[in-house]
Amino acid sequence: MANITYRQVGDYQMPNLKLPTEESTIRLGKWGILHKDYLQKHNPVLFVTLLTQGNLYQHCAKIDTQAQQMFNTLVAQMTKSENITEELKFQNQLEWVQRMNSIQERASEIVRKELIYV
Repeated sequence: MANITYRQVGDYQMPNLKLPTEESTIRLGKWGILHKDYLQKHNPVLFVTLLTQGNLYQHCAKIDTQAQQMFNTLVAQMTKSENITEELKFQNQLEWVQRMNSIQERASEIVRKELIYV
């Protein structure tokens, strides 16, 4: 049984509760931050559960890593399938940028739908 200490607040005894501390070295990237914000707004039960267990940032960091890997893979696959090469980059830089931006946006949308907003 845990030793619980209390403090007096007005007429009440309130327990001195602290959330478990997560490692402060965990840094979230773009995808992890998006997932954390999504959980906070759209799945508050899971958000609070992960937060009180001290696993929120670990969970979001795992999603961040998976999402970044998925994004990189999708961009590489789409680039190959659409025949976007370094040669195109040298011949017509504007077209190359437009096509790469399109690929990155489509890959981002897939990652958001399959990993971030679930």
